[in-house]
Amino acid sequence: MFLVLIKEGGCFLELDMQLNSMNFKKMKVGIILILLMTALPSFSQLITYDFEKLDSLQKVEKRNVMVFIHADWCKYCKAMKQTTFKNKTIQQTLNNQFYFIQLDAEERKTIHFNDTAFTYLPNGNKTGSNTLALELANINGEVNYPTITFLNPDNEIIFQYSGFMTSEELGKILKKLY
Repeated sequence: MFLVLIKEGGCFLELDMQLNSMNFKKMKVGIILILLMTALPSFSQLITYDFEKLDSLQKVEKRNVMVFIHADWCKYCKAMKQTTFKNKTIQQTLNNQFYFIQLDAEERKTIHFNDTAFTYLPNGNKTGSNTLALELANINGEVNYPTITFLNPDNEIIFQYSGFMTSEELGKILKKLY
């Protein structure tokens, strides 16, 4: 006989186990199930969609769309990915109320959206932007990253914001838009 301690919510669960050949497989399965059940609630993930699938999604359920336009070199974009979008409340709200799309501003592949093909537009030596990013991130003639753009179910821009946004700030905007 041996004792198994499993930590759950700050407490330890004690399991007395007998080690014999018939119960060994059941014990392993039981321990794995217990570990999975205690670990799963801590894993939360933000569901992301593609522009190409947006039309079919809107036919099933009409929702506003949040587009996070970022660039790999942008430190504020990276900070939002690591903080704002890791917030469980933000993740839940986006997953349940919106279609969330991440758009790399320097995406080289053609994106088909809203009956238009958006392509990569070179603007220097090995640099450039996707024309969809340029269109969705344009606020008063300026394009900056990160930019958050909200679209209604008819793909019309209803809100834009350029710059870093905390989870609290984004939470307030999400509440107003759903």
